[in-house]
Amino acid sequence: MSDYHGPRHQKPRSRRRSGIRRGRTYNRRYRIEFYDPTGADHGGIPTYGWQMAPEGLATKRQLLALELRPGGQPVAAQVIWMRGGKQAVAYLYRIDHAKPKRIPTLAQLHAIEKALAARRICPLCRQDAGYTIPTSLGCCVDCHRQLTEGDEAA
Repeated sequence: MSDYHGPRHQKPRSRRRSGIRRGRTYNRRYRIEFYDPTGADHGGIPTYGWQMAPEGLATKRQLLALELRPGGQPVAAQVIWMRGGKQAVAYLYRIDHAKPKRIPTLAQLHAIEKALAARRICPLCRQDAGYTIPTSLGCCVDCHRQLTEGDEAA
């Protein structure tokens, strides 16, 4: 068995995982330096780490799941965590100040349905493609294929 440990015969480095690092608990997402409930270090906005936010606060997506919306209220707090080596931020809003989600009228739903149907109709062959026409092509895939084959033959 060899005593070789890599370049210049160095001892192998120990890999750090979640645990203690410089006297602080360390994990990729759970970082204690993000915990600032007064907002002194983060521009006056109370800041919490991943899964450390208090009850009564929710993100826009969480409000949407509760069929609520922020309703023009200011940001109450923020959550900061590490994602891909960079800081990610999610803003939190108070649930008790949230307003009910708006429900579209029947006329609005018909207008949306009509607009989406228009995006499926090819301007060249006037057929419903069954999918949204890519704006990069400007026509359905079949018409685009015929146009490019005609250009290659010429």
